[in-house]
Amino acid sequence: MHTDSTRRTVVRPLWKKAATVAALAAVIGGTATTAYVAGRSAPAMAAPPNDLGAKSAPAAGLVGRDALAPMSFRTLAQQVTPAVVNIATTIKGGVPAMMDGEGASPFPDLPPGSPFEEFFKRFMPPGQQFGQPGQPERHALGSGFIISPDGYIVTNNHVVDGASEVAVTLPDQRQLKAEPVGVDPKTDLALLKVKADAPLPYVPWGDSDTAATGDWVMAVGNPFGLGGTVTAGIVSARGRDLHAGPYDNFIQIDAPINRGNSGGPTFNMEGQVVGINSAIYSPNGGSVGIGFAIPSNLARSVIEQLRQHGKVERGWIGVQVQAVTPEIAKGLGLDAAKGALVVVVSPDSPAAKAGLKSGDVILKVAGDPINDMRELPRLVAAKPKGTDARFVVWRDGKEKTFAVTVAPMPAEQTVAAADDGPAAAEPTLGMTLTAIEPPVRQRLGIPEDIKGVLVTGVRGDSPAASAGINPGDIIEKVGPSTVDTPEDVAATLKAARAEKRSSVLMMVNHGGQKRFVALDIGTA
Repeated sequence: MHTDSTRRTVVRPLWKKAATVAALAAVIGGTATTAYVAGRSAPAMAAPPNDLGAKSAPAAGLVGRDALAPMSFRTLAQQVTPAVVNIATTIKGGVPAMMDGEGASPFPDLPPGSPFEEFFKRFMPPGQQFGQPGQPERHALGSGFIISPDGYIVTNNHVVDGASEVAVTLPDQRQLKAEPVGVDPKTDLALLKVKADAPLPYVPWGDSDTAATGDWVMAVGNPFGLGGTVTAGIVSARGRDLHAGPYDNFIQIDAPINRGNSGGPTFNMEGQVVGINSAIYSPNGGSVGIGFAIPSNLARSVIEQLRQHGKVERGWIGVQVQAVTPEIAKGLGLDAAKGALVVVVSPDSPAAKAGLKSGDVILKVAGDPINDMRELPRLVAAKPKGTDARFVVWRDGKEKTFAVTVAPMPAEQTVAAADDGPAAAEPTLGMTLTAIEPPVRQRLGIPEDIKGVLVTGVRGDSPAASAGINPGDIIEKVGPSTVDTPEDVAATLKAARAEKRSSVLMMVNHGGQKRFVALDIGTA
């Protein structure tokens, strides 16, 4: 549970606190509970019980993919809910460093978000704060779904993060102990395993690329600990980047999902999983019809690696990239803002060995076009180590091709940051620049491997200010040339003007993070 019940964020994972159970959004056709009844056998379904939805027809009443609206989601719900489970975790000790569980509550008999929580919050024994670290154990709730008859279950990493025990409740009310197989924080996915006396019902993966904006979808999960709940809506948008991780590519849906839905599936009308519900946009903690699901095509490969190896190995070539803006495209002579602009090439990396350089724009990887910078990390990460991939890059006004051998991703490294520096006199494009002499380097703690010219001031109405350059930044390159003094910068700009260029690219180091900016040199 979140110990700060007053905190509100714009985009939140589904463990964020809602005000009360009354915040639950209405669902189409009412709230569906469990598809099984305790002590009874499974109801008749269109698909075999161990392969739910794999061979069945679309739900009754549908008249085609582009139908205005299905008459009912009843058949679809009956078909898939036997494979959707509730997940309860026990977290011993204090609150984990990054999050404190999906729907966690120190009172396991109270649904998270219950108004009774306020009562107990006021009357707990002195010295024991509601929801604070130091309580002997806490409980958290989430959702998941079975993907194989032998008991593999998919959920979110944040649902089970920090848990000492994980219990799964099936729709027929059987409770099974779950063991973690593996987790992947970068995509917020986790794989669990349970043992059962007989094969379990499961649901098949679908192709998330076919889930188009406007298509009907159905979400199933465990909101507020209420148990199996079905909601329906449409795909609102695709390719959402929430800055939650390096591989963000969320599907946005308007099917109501709330706290406790994390890890639950989103189905297409064929009963296939096209997304894993993970976050909501909410000003009040409850559903306002903006939810986000991890695409199945991203999740499927991650889950398969967790299943086989217990961890995820990703491809790596050793470049830091940024988006190509229209201004940057113009400065490079590209006909459109596309591709991924290489800012840094790591020494001895696959990219360096292949000949890629800072300032290159990667346009294609193994024939796949890079229309948006975010596509490059996903494409490279998906390639196994040792893969020889052909990279088409834009360099010096023309396309060139390089063969890059993909390597496994190493441990993450951090880059040292440079501090703000003293003022100096050399105005250029609205910037005041100074060379990084030894006294300046020592005073500001600038690492020896960082070369360039220090920005000590920026005029508010200048091209530099418009490009986002700030005092304390270090200019490492102007165009293709490295610079060490303000005179180097001025000379390079003079040469660019002589070539009648209207803009120039500068590589700027801001707090250890490098990026290219395009500066208008015609109005300086």
